[in-house]
Amino acid sequence: MNTKLILIEGLPGSGKSTTAGVINDILKELKIETRLYLEGNVEHPADYEGGSYYSKTEFAQLMEQYKEFKPILVKHAIERCGGFILPQYKLKQDLADKMVPDSFWDDIWNHDIYELPLEKNIELITDKWQRFVDQAMTENQTYIFECCFIQNPVTIGMIKYGASHEVVMNYVKQLAAIIEPLNPVLLYVDQQDLSRSFKKAVQERPKEWSTGFMDYYNNQGYGKIHDVQGIEGTIAVLEAREQLESSIFNALDMEKFKIDNSSFEIDSYKKGIMEMFRIL
Repeated sequence: MNTKLILIEGLPGSGKSTTAGVINDILKELKIETRLYLEGNVEHPADYEGGSYYSKTEFAQLMEQYKEFKPILVKHAIERCGGFILPQYKLKQDLADKMVPDSFWDDIWNHDIYELPLEKNIELITDKWQRFVDQAMTENQTYIFECCFIQNPVTIGMIKYGASHEVVMNYVKQLAAIIEPLNPVLLYVDQQDLSRSFKKAVQERPKEWSTGFMDYYNNQGYGKIHDVQGIEGTIAVLEAREQLESSIFNALDMEKFKIDNSSFEIDSYKKGIMEMFRIL
């Protein structure tokens, strides 16, 4: 197996995290050095989880408005794409013992990379992926990423902004071209009954997750355009997302597999994954 990157994708509740963990264990048993990054990891090498972007002018204005925090802002600012990235978790760590007005955090949140216009998001994310590939090419290990390759472009493109399928497809294809030197392998975790798997996730996860998830899906671009509401409205959006992701999967020219996890039966699922790795 000569891949340096394994990508795990699928809809919420399909079993992506479980799959990523199983693959990580299998590779370790094969004495392959791995680095596993699950959804939400703030130190993700190819994506921004909790990163805020400021143009140089905006960053100067932020430091002028909050002069008392200027040393911390300068300390953590990373120059990228004509401006600066601020890692939110590092700001929170250094400002934990200070009196910080809500207006500061509101400003930071409003500049989150996944709150930016789609064009700027694409510029920043593709830049981050390219930097990751340049680094990974010098290393002797395999990275395992859960749900940032297809899910994030689809979420900000289709779900948040109601962008066309063509725009979202081209976004993912840009990323696919960037990662090609890593000989990536894409695994898409499939569910035959989307409604069942999502409702199962709603029952098993904290209510804050399901409330926030459904609010995002119902009240952003795509949800507003199609006037969806409640859990059934969220499922309708997920069904549209599934169709788009299936089209993206079929269009990608890379090593790729779909894995059926409808039964949620872990032992047989692991065997299926192991059989797949015998092919690679």
